[in-house]
Amino acid sequence: MIKILFVCHGNICRSPMAEFVFRALAAQSGLSSRVRAASAATSDEEIWNGIGNLVYPPARDELARHGISCEGKRAVQLCRQDYGKYDYLIGMDGANVRNMRRILGGDSEGKIFKMMEFAGDGWKLAVSGKREMERAADVADPWYTRDFGATWRDVEAGCRGLLLFLRETYGW
Repeated sequence: MIKILFVCHGNICRSPMAEFVFRALAAQSGLSSRVRAASAATSDEEIWNGIGNLVYPPARDELARHGISCEGKRAVQLCRQDYGKYDYLIGMDGANVRNMRRILGGDSEGKIFKMMEFAGDGWKLAVSGKREMERAADVADPWYTRDFGATWRDVEAGCRGLLLFLRETYGW
C-alpha cells in the first residue's frame, strides 16, 4: 500500500481537496486497494483545543459539484513522525514545501514533492528522476483568490498526473 499525504497551510481548502480528488480518481481506476491518501496542515491556525476545523464550505461545495464528499474531514497538523508514515508528501506550493522540510527535519529520502510537478506531462519527469519542483507552478490558493474552480483544476491535474506517476513507477 502506497501512502500519500497532501499538505497545505491550513488543511481546509487545497490539501483536503487533493486528498478527496485523489481518492475518487483511485477508486475510478480500481486502485483504492493500492493507495491511501490523507492530508495535513503546516500550521495550527485551523486547529482549536486539539480539534481541527472542517473543510472550508466553498471548498466542500466545489468537491460536491463534482460528486465528491469530504464529510467529517477535520484539519490536522503535519508532524515530524509523518515522514516515516508516508511514501509521498506533496505540498501545494513552495511555502508549503519549505515548511514541510522544516517540520519533517529535511527530506533525506526524496519523498517531498510539489503537487504541480505531476500536472500535464510532469509525471514523466518525476518518473525519470528529472524533477522540476522549483519550476512547477503552485496550486491556486482559493483562500486569497476565492476561485475554487481554478483550485479544482490544478488539484485534478496534479492528482491525475500523480496517479499516472504511480502506475508507471509501480507497474500497475
